[in-house]
Amino acid sequence: MQANTGDTVKVHYTLVDLKGDVVETTVESSPIEFILGEGQVISGFEKTIAGMSLHDKVTVTFSPEEAYGVRDEKKVFEYLKKNAPGDFDPRIGDNTRLHRPDGKAFSVTVLSKTEKGYMMDANHPLAGKELKFELELVGVIPKK
Repeated sequence: MQANTGDTVKVHYTLVDLKGDVVETTVESSPIEFILGEGQVISGFEKTIAGMSLHDKVTVTFSPEEAYGVRDEKKVFEYLKKNAPGDFDPRIGDNTRLHRPDGKAFSVTVLSKTEKGYMMDANHPLAGKELKFELELVGVIPKK
């Protein structure tokens, strides 16, 4: 059975860094599940899984554009203490959620403390990086 756009697929993946060390994997747990073609995962996953057959395995390297995008320095900003809730005291390196004026939440990484607040990075932690994945298609539920 082949994976096609609109199918629900289950995929085991292992992300390895450029040294070959495992960064994260689903092999010892549950595979990720998503609808192929709906943009629920990085574009490189979608392009690679489309057309694969059940139990196919592949190792592929994705450019930043096919993964989490290129780093955008405009997404690095100072978050002022005066705008923070009273109990807001993150540590350097923490991932936390902030809210835009429209109420929508977004994730940031705390880069440093400043005199007036904190330097934050709203880029995905893997943005700008070439990523090597080992993928295995372990389930296909055809589109209804």
